[in-house]
Amino acid sequence: MPSPSPSPAQSPSPAESRRVIAFINAGHFVDHLLMLVFPTAVLGIGDRFGLGFGELLGLSLGGFIAFGAGSIPAGWLGDRWSRRNMMAVFFLGMGASAALTGLAPSPALLAVGLAVTGLFGAIYHPVGTAMLTAHANALGGQMGRAIGVNGVWGNLGIAVAALATGGLTQWFGWRAAFIVPGALTMALGVAFLALVPDSPAPVKAASRGAGRLPRAVVLRAFAVLAVTTVAGGVVFNAATLALPKLFDERLSLLAQTPLGIGALVSAVYVIGATSQLIVGRLLDRCTLRAIFMPLSFLQAPCLILAGFATGWELVAVATVMMFAIFGQVTINDTMVAKYTDDAWRSRAYAIRYLISFAASAVAVPLVAVLHDQGVGAAPGGFTTVMLALAGLGGAIFLSSLAFPHRPDEVAGASPVAAE
Repeated sequence: MPSPSPSPAQSPSPAESRRVIAFINAGHFVDHLLMLVFPTAVLGIGDRFGLGFGELLGLSLGGFIAFGAGSIPAGWLGDRWSRRNMMAVFFLGMGASAALTGLAPSPALLAVGLAVTGLFGAIYHPVGTAMLTAHANALGGQMGRAIGVNGVWGNLGIAVAALATGGLTQWFGWRAAFIVPGALTMALGVAFLALVPDSPAPVKAASRGAGRLPRAVVLRAFAVLAVTTVAGGVVFNAATLALPKLFDERLSLLAQTPLGIGALVSAVYVIGATSQLIVGRLLDRCTLRAIFMPLSFLQAPCLILAGFATGWELVAVATVMMFAIFGQVTINDTMVAKYTDDAWRSRAYAIRYLISFAASAVAVPLVAVLHDQGVGAAPGGFTTVMLALAGLGGAIFLSSLAFPHRPDEVAGASPVAAE
């Protein structure tokens, strides 16, 4: 894998780059918000369609598959056509499909709506993250910090999804939980088209073959990334899918309504989201391995404890657990940014997110089956779910031990011009 090198593409003005980054951060917010409306809305949908938790959760499988599979064509179009136009398609398409999902009259059409929402949502990560890193470098900012701030916006979307969905479901019904944020996302798309001009796709760098790091080191880093992407994708999606229902089952004395559960879940996500900002800043000062190892070490113990905790102890454990899980995403994105060219970075992120979201799609049947039926001698319930996830968390930590440790790793990425 070649390391990055300057692109001859003309750099935008600082004002334009700041505007683009603001929209990219907003896009990360709505992308995760709309993808995670359903897990909290489930608390109000069950009575409408007469389905159990596992059956309802299965309806979202197509959406998560599309969320991963769609990243490859999205990344290719972003590099070869226009990242700006692809982001416009993202805002308008995902917003419209989410709003229409709220009008679904049957479980089958609800599943279709979730799948189409996931397909448009797949555009964001390969295209938006590539735009972010390019424009962050154009401003002379530190890449780790930019990725960390962007990650916080995404996790705030996860947090607001739980709170807003809980409130809208309780006061206006589950349909409003899809329609309202969908309409707001479409409005963002109109503003994006009006305020962000189109620009050509990045030009291939002239010196792509002149890598600063040995090829063996780069390949080793990407091998570790593959392991953490697969295991981390399952853990991330399973944890965010399970948390509302886990709190609903074990915090009945603390919160008895969808809004109360949503508020507690949101608080956990907001605190956990700060990890991406902290990790992003640390990655600009330390080697990836120095941050990767201690953060990954937290995941398995916290997942085990979450399998048995109740009450406020569960809230505390879940907060530390999500802190570690969210921070891992920033580490993975920084790995890609440091070892890829801007000219094909959308496609690199597309492959990374295809693997991640394909793995995360496994989380839907995994949580549903382990919660409702258990496996072997293990009974159903969230204790079994969390113990299974802890095994994957352990795999992430073991992979961190194999990550290369080089003194010059922080300087491994040379500046890349924005598109």
